[in-house]
Amino acid sequence: MKNYKLTIQYDGTDYAGWQIQQNAQTVQERIIDSIDILLKERVNLIGSGRTDAGVHALGQIGNFRTEQSIEIYKFQNSLNAVLPKSISIAKIEDVSEEFHARFDATKRSYIYLITNFKSPFFYKYSYYYTKLGSSEIDRLNTLSKYLIGTHNFTSLSKKDSEIKNKDCIIHDIHWRSGSGITTFYVQANRYLHGMVRTIIGTLLHAIENNLDEKYLENVLAAEDRTAAAESAPAKGLFLYKVRY
Repeated sequence: MKNYKLTIQYDGTDYAGWQIQQNAQTVQERIIDSIDILLKERVNLIGSGRTDAGVHALGQIGNFRTEQSIEIYKFQNSLNAVLPKSISIAKIEDVSEEFHARFDATKRSYIYLITNFKSPFFYKYSYYYTKLGSSEIDRLNTLSKYLIGTHNFTSLSKKDSEIKNKDCIIHDIHWRSGSGITTFYVQANRYLHGMVRTIIGTLLHAIENNLDEKYLENVLAAEDRTAAAESAPAKGLFLYKVRY
């Protein structure tokens, strides 16, 4: 059995997320359909994790197994020719049969883009938000450090009764700003549904209202989504990199 690892990029604007859903267009299904056209086989494409509707990816990882031996360079070009312009296979690798895109991942990182100017070129891929200056970035970095480490992120994610363990480990989280563009970066072992966007929205809410670490402490302790602020828009979020 052959096992192929895919590095995938996509514009999530017109998709209901990564994971296959009924009566919705998803990235995972479009890639499976395209592989089926080329291999005449319905493969099981495993992703490193799901992304929500409207979220993009620079480095989503997937893998699928098949009895067929694939000429990688030719297959990559053919697959990209069949896929829509909004999805690209950046790399294909022949990996061990045991490799699993989701369970073998140790760290996943996201970036989020915020612009303080109106631009038709950034509109689809950033949050237009004009309240951040250098002093706010410093405060955001100070406040964000509170989230580093292991925490129960129930309050900072969508309700999901299927997942019992709500503890996640954040390894790194920071903000950078320049030329009117602010970049938020977070790296963690795993994420709950909607967690990154809720973290961003809650941190921005804290800065707007001059709230400190005690606010975040109370939000986390509540273990209730209503304790946190509104999520940031999906369009500024990118799955950046997955580490194994």
